[in-house]
Amino acid sequence: MRGDVEIDDGRVVGVGLSPKGKRGIAVPGFVDLQVNGFAGVDFLTASAADYERAGEALLEVGVTAYQPTFITAPEEMLLEALRAMPTTGRGPHVIGAHLDGPFLSPERLGTHPPAYRRDPDVALLDRFLDAGRVTTVTLAPELEGAGALVERARERGVVVGAGHTNATAEQAHAAFDHGVTTVSHIFNAMRPFTQRDPGVSGAALARPDVFVQMIVDGWHLADETVRLVWAVAAGRVALVSDATAAAAAGPGTYRLGAVEITVTNGVPLRDDGVIAGTALTMLDAVRNLHALGVPFEDAVGAATTVPAGILGRSDLGVLEIGGRCDVIVLDDRLELLRLAPSSGG
Repeated sequence: MRGDVEIDDGRVVGVGLSPKGKRGIAVPGFVDLQVNGFAGVDFLTASAADYERAGEALLEVGVTAYQPTFITAPEEMLLEALRAMPTTGRGPHVIGAHLDGPFLSPERLGTHPPAYRRDPDVALLDRFLDAGRVTTVTLAPELEGAGALVERARERGVVVGAGHTNATAEQAHAAFDHGVTTVSHIFNAMRPFTQRDPGVSGAALARPDVFVQMIVDGWHLADETVRLVWAVAAGRVALVSDATAAAAAGPGTYRLGAVEITVTNGVPLRDDGVIAGTALTMLDAVRNLHALGVPFEDAVGAATTVPAGILGRSDLGVLEIGGRCDVIVLDDRLELLRLAPSSGG
């Protein structure tokens, strides 16, 4: 809708108003579902001050709501991270934690430390959910006992995604029927797609009821793969940054949970050369997607409306009268001009 947006007392009170001469395009603030760290901060060991520092840097690239993401780590480390995660405060909205593990396939761990991977354990999941506000759990649905984890997570209002998984298409369809609603970073750390064994990626792309999350940093997926995913699943594709402490921090050595990573040519790597998350910002992800031919509105939607839809959050990712004023203003080069986030929480 053309025209200005009016904000009063933290809420949108008008849209499509007569422009007052200011330049720029107002869009909802970005919603990032997978942020391991940012601006030198690793969320698995972050203090309140660290969250504030990382939050300020996230706002500078348009992120007004995000899920701090904790990879596979020792149980006590994960519990402490959940207890330390803020629920209110300055900066972007901390939606809740994304537990990316530890219930993952041993064949598809990627950079996750194998020593801390766990088989499905409902009691352990309950301890995590009791320690802090968890909004998403990523797991390998083919593991024995994973169905019970999906049921418990859904009982407690937690979104369940398939990731770091060796699931066949048949196993993936069973998981989607059972309550798994999304896949994390499609094609990465998943059973490869082949013509007779499309795996979890193929099953997700074939189902209109499954959301697909995608890392568009020029490294995790080929441009042709991004275009293929978009051609099949436009409207249910969410961009995620999978950012680490290296994002918005430059070259150097950082921590990703219990793993040491080093940025080489803009890509965080483990010491054995395995890619370990990204140095990507959500603003760059939107730019990259748009540069591959996706219309501006749709590229923005993949960073706003769709991730909010995965979480079932109608109050995020939209600009509507009465809604919270998480508004960012972009120019025609997709540079951030200004933002007006509502108070954190």
